[in-house]
Amino acid sequence: MDAILATAGVTKGALYHHFENKDALGYAVIDEVITDLTYKKWLTPLQVGEDPIDALIGVVQSTSVKPEDVRCGCALNNLSQEMSPVDEGFRTRTAKIFALWTDTMASALRRGQQQGLVKSGVDPGETATFLIATYEGYLSLAKNSQDARLLRAGLRAMKRYLESLRATAEPKAA
Repeated sequence: MDAILATAGVTKGALYHHFENKDALGYAVIDEVITDLTYKKWLTPLQVGEDPIDALIGVVQSTSVKPEDVRCGCALNNLSQEMSPVDEGFRTRTAKIFALWTDTMASALRRGQQQGLVKSGVDPGETATFLIATYEGYLSLAKNSQDARLLRAGLRAMKRYLESLRATAEPKAA
């Protein structure tokens, strides 16, 4: 709390005027900051991009491999892993973001199938869940090992997987 107060430049009394307790502050961070970050990094590119595979590859390739970012990992995943077992408010809020992320990705993949960009045999929901779990898993492994090379390798593997989801152009009949 002292670090938050110093960074925000407010007194403890001012902070608790806006937030009833530490949990309320944590909930606000999830509801406002982490949700906003998820929209900016993942949801908006998937919603506005024409090709969902290109959008996903772009997001994956934009992932920072700076040592300070590898050291910290993913805020959503960190809070989910640490707080979900002990606080229902944190669990439901992080689950809501994961569900929104999954649904948005699945919708983009479905749209890609309708446009002939994504293989028809791909299950959009399962694929979205797999991609999120893979991405978060690589971030966690890199955080644990403090090795950006592991994250870089994982991001390259994800790109190859995403490329494999592309529909192949079928030759047109004469």
